Order: sequence, then C-alpha cells, then structure tokens
Amino acid sequence: MKRVLAVVLVLAAMTVAGCGTGRPASIMDKDTLVIGVRSDLPSVGFRKPDGTYEGFDVDVARYLAAGLGKEFVLMGVLAADREKVLQDGRADLVVATFTIDQERKRRVLFAGPYHISYQDILIRPDERISNVRDLAGRRICEVQGANAAQRVVEERGVKAEVVPFADYSACLAALKSKQVDAVTTNDVILAGLAARDGSGLRLANALFNEQRTGVGLAKDDVPGCEAVNRVITRMYQDGTARKLLRKWFGEQWLKRGIIAVPQFEGCS
Repeated sequence: MKRVLAVVLVLAAMTVAGCGTGRPASIMDKDTLVIGVRSDLPSVGFRKPDGTYEGFDVDVARYLAAGLGKEFVLMGVLAADREKVLQDGRADLVVATFTIDQERKRRVLFAGPYHISYQDILIRPDERISNVRDLAGRRICEVQGANAAQRVVEERGVKAEVVPFADYSACLAALKSKQVDAVTTNDVILAGLAARDGSGLRLANALFNEQRTGVGLAKDDVPGCEAVNRVITRMYQDGTARKLLRKWFGEQWLKRGIIAVPQFEGCS
C-alpha cells in the first residue's frame, strides 16, 4: 500500500511540474496571458498618464490575445527587459519591437515576424546625413538593451562612436543638445518619437538593415509559437495589419513596402 501511494504522489508531482504532458507548459494551457509591450515608444508602445497603453504593438497584442481566445494583461517593458521577463516567467508573450536575430534566438523563441521594417536614422533638421555611410566619424545613440547602433559599426563597418543612454527619451535630449549626431533603430520607433517630440527632428529615409519584428515566447513553447503564427497570418489576410499601420503611421507609410504575410522564422 505504501508503494502504491508513493507512485501516485510521484506521478502527481510530475503532472504539476509539466512533465506528465511530455512537453513544457504552453501559453495554450493558460486562460489569461501577460503580454509585455513597450511603455516608452510613442505610436508603438506607450504608457499614457492614466496607466493604459496605446500604439501599433499594443493593438497587435490585443489582436493576438483575441485570436488565441485568451484574456490578457499588458505589462510595460523596456528594451533591456524583454528577454528577462520571458525567461523568468513574468510574461507569456512579448510584443515590443523585438527584432529577431540569431543571438536572441538562442535564449527565446520567436513567432512571426508580424512586421517587416527597416533601420533608419533620426537627425536634427539641419543635419546632412542621408545614408548609413554618412555616420562615419559621428556620435550615435545606443539605448541599453538595443543593438541597432552597434550593428552600424559591426555589420556595416562604419567607424562611428556609439554613445550609451538609458532610453530613447535620453537619446532625443542628447540629439537636440548635440551630445550625439544621430539616433538609429527601427523606422517605426523613430517615426513615433519624432512625431511626439514635435521639434522638427526628421528621418533621413536611409532604409537599411531589414528589421524582422517578432513575438517573443519562452524558449520551448512550440505549440504557442505555431498558434501565434496562425493568428498573425489571419491579421494580414483580414486586412487588420494594413489598418493598424495606417492608423499609427499614416497612409504614406504603406508605400514603404508590401503589406503581406511575412515569411516566418519557424517555431524550432
């Protein structure tokens, strides 16, 4: 009798730990999802004074949750926190300008991408920078947790000085006070920052380094990743992706590229 009881207890413990299912816990096993979104990027992911969130990524997060049939709670994250909140279980999904790259894929799983954009350069109105080569000898902002500025130096071979700052608000202040000469990252981020700032900062329209923005999940959640990809496909097929891009970035933004279902990375 004692032996039977011991076996039952072991099996119960395995089930609680997620071992009894033969796979790790998935977002598909949850009723409510915690979704990390940026809190500091106007038009993309921004926390308003009343505590609510708005922006393109925020609307994408809402669409994903509805498509998965889940309730959801939004959690603000900064660039440096995106991997951490997935690894320690604080977030189930991260929809926060999370560019897919091979180094990050070693630590988290990516669904999508849900949006293809490009890296661009934000400059002062009187600055003569029109392409990435013009950044040679210039000072460019590097936000903690982002890698866009470093990519200019390492991948493009441009001999620029990378100057670190805590966040994009600090970058904008540094740009306007001439502590740096440029800010570079995803064009959607820069467009939102420039629009909200209203001081005349402008995009150079350089359009380099394709940016594949994905949905972050825990490393082993393949079923969740596949489900998210199905919802992203639907988002493009039913016209929602085009509608959201127009809503947050204007009709002209749609002319920068083809609005079609992106080629997915694959959930493995």
